[in-house]
Amino acid sequence: MGSGQVTSSVPSEFQGKHVTVAGLGVSGVPAAKVLHGLGAHVTVVNDGDDERARTQAAELEALGVTVRLGDGDTLPEGTELIVTAPGWKPGKPLFQAAEKAGVPVWGDVELAWRLRGPGAAPWLCVTGTNGKTTTVQMLASILKAAGLRTAAVGNIGVSLLDAVLGEERYDVLAVELSSYQLHWAPSLRAHSAAVLNLAPDHLDWHGSMEAYAADKGRVYEGNRVACVYNAADKATEDLVREADVEEGCRAIGFTLGAPGPSQLGVVDGILVDRAFVENRQRNAQELAEVSDITPAAPHNIANALAAAALARAYGVPAAAVRDGLRSFTPDAHRIAHVADVDGVAYVDDSKATNTHAAEASLAAYESIVWIAGGLAKGATFDELVAKSAPRLRGAVLIGADRALIRDALVRHAPEVPVVDLDRTDTGAMLQAVQEARRLARPGDTVLLAPACASMDMFTNYNKRGDAFAEAVRELGAR
Repeated sequence: MGSGQVTSSVPSEFQGKHVTVAGLGVSGVPAAKVLHGLGAHVTVVNDGDDERARTQAAELEALGVTVRLGDGDTLPEGTELIVTAPGWKPGKPLFQAAEKAGVPVWGDVELAWRLRGPGAAPWLCVTGTNGKTTTVQMLASILKAAGLRTAAVGNIGVSLLDAVLGEERYDVLAVELSSYQLHWAPSLRAHSAAVLNLAPDHLDWHGSMEAYAADKGRVYEGNRVACVYNAADKATEDLVREADVEEGCRAIGFTLGAPGPSQLGVVDGILVDRAFVENRQRNAQELAEVSDITPAAPHNIANALAAAALARAYGVPAAAVRDGLRSFTPDAHRIAHVADVDGVAYVDDSKATNTHAAEASLAAYESIVWIAGGLAKGATFDELVAKSAPRLRGAVLIGADRALIRDALVRHAPEVPVVDLDRTDTGAMLQAVQEARRLARPGDTVLLAPACASMDMFTNYNKRGDAFAEAVRELGAR
């Protein structure tokens, strides 16, 4: 069943209600179809008026939905509820008008949460600045290994509305949530949830680091069983302390070191649980080996521990954690080994689009020729470069904001040779890889971890990673 159809068990509170859907696209179109199917009078407003928007508008108008293109700021008369695409900023005039008129604003996640039928699958939720998708996919793999009917959904690309309203019945859902989605999901209450880490990101949307952290922290509100936090990131533990949870809900930490009671961690290359065992003061349960994780980089081990903690909170046996991690393969462009050429490893982490992700990537290797640059999105690079300087053999800089990284290298790693490529065409990647090869020595890693967005040169980080991999293959073929 597609998301335009609704089962009879769904509440009919939307019958005759005037609902405005803000934004077309991945979330707006399914939301409009669902609400229309529930008997609501739906008006879609959209900032853009391009060919894609007109195609989507025609599809909705054929169903009887009203669509207003090129005007996303005006509140349609009679609106009783707004359902917004997650990326729309809270400060938009549309939302200011809604607040003035006392009209509630929900995101598509909030809509999906409220449309769950009786006996709906509980949600195990994951958020954080980096690692969300990998952790949710690991979690789904572990849950499947335990024989549970599950899916990785949410910000990962699979619509929560489809998961909630579709014909397939799930035991439990592994849900990735962005800070945008959480901002617009006031009544969401997870079975258990994890905040993997917190670093400055999307501050132009949230307005401040405090507001960004507060939206991430919403994932803990009303948790029933476990609030999973990163013991190495105090900000995540602080969010647990501030959360209003159900009686008996526990704080569960994960650490790359030896775990204390109520933590998961690592001992002699073994992932160990001291949280979901009897007599956790004395006992520990072996879950898996570090070698079961691909790749076994420190930040990815942390992802695996968070996934394991959520699975264990749901009652999954230790063997399923091991089997799920063994069978998991990460998505492309996430610290992916492309090839070895003349004793040098070439690694594609194009997904490292901010400094926090790049720092984790750089920490995984001993001697690195670093390919970096792109759109900085307001980021600064001094802390990243200062921490990573001892590992850098050299750096090759590309993209519109490469000067920001170059200046940080001058300040904090003046001895590191830097190649500054003054070009932003897509062919620059081949030259970057060639320059990196010139700087590298056998045993080194040439690492694409840009610490920047890609849109100055590439359509997205996938295209950037593909260009890197193609350039590496060209090297190997010579």
